[in-house]
Amino acid sequence: MVLSDCVVPAIASALKKSDGFEPAVGIVLGSGLGKLTTHIESPVEIPYESIPGFPRTTVAGHKGRMILGRIADKKVVVMDGRFHYYEGHPASVTALPARLMAAMGVSVIMLSNAAGGINPDFTPGDIMMIKDHISFIPNPLIGPNDDTLGPRFPSLTDAYSPRLRAVAAASASKLGIALKEGVYVAVTGPSYETSAEVRFYRTIGGDAVGMSTTPEVIAARHQGVEVFAASLITNVNTPDAPKGPSHEEVLEVGNASAEKLSLLFANMIASL
Repeated sequence: MVLSDCVVPAIASALKKSDGFEPAVGIVLGSGLGKLTTHIESPVEIPYESIPGFPRTTVAGHKGRMILGRIADKKVVVMDGRFHYYEGHPASVTALPARLMAAMGVSVIMLSNAAGGINPDFTPGDIMMIKDHISFIPNPLIGPNDDTLGPRFPSLTDAYSPRLRAVAAASASKLGIALKEGVYVAVTGPSYETSAEVRFYRTIGGDAVGMSTTPEVIAARHQGVEVFAASLITNVNTPDAPKGPSHEEVLEVGNASAEKLSLLFANMIASL
């Protein structure tokens, strides 16, 4: 899929429907993390299927809508649902939400996901602020580079903004939320990890593992947008556990703990 064939029509449609709405912050919500939408004032919903070039979401816990509104008096655009490589989309398509928000003019993109903990010190319901990643998902920049968006070889040093991580730490302290920090390992899925893979991810420095986020981060940084990302730890992967995780478990823990992450994001936005 050529970038101009899918992204430009989507941008044009979204801007037309938003009546010139110019958001400052973009947010992408992961599985079971839609409760942040309750913090949006004067929301305007745009279903993904009404945006030319946008696929439909097919995963439970992803509603598939763009929401325009305000959080803490700041204009935001929220993507309630994302696209995954395991759904059969090329990596460039998984980055579409970030591409669209960057084109709408946001200076900050905040991403969330549900992830399995591989750090034995984590427990279900923890929030892990992502400080770096290791990605096994193909890079969305593979193919011809669009020089109008960003450089051929963008640096991912400090891909996860130190400034925004400091804001998150201050917000978490204010709210009394215990905030963990770690390295996110992105894998293609959709199968969950084998015991040997969990051991491997721990050995190479991973703290949590999931099936999304890194293509959006790379695309956002390619366009010079500042990035913050956090994982809601929905289960802890123990290599010798007799029972592995399930998507139902992910959604259950996500629904139970999502308000904590929503409060963190809302407080951060108020502080920007």
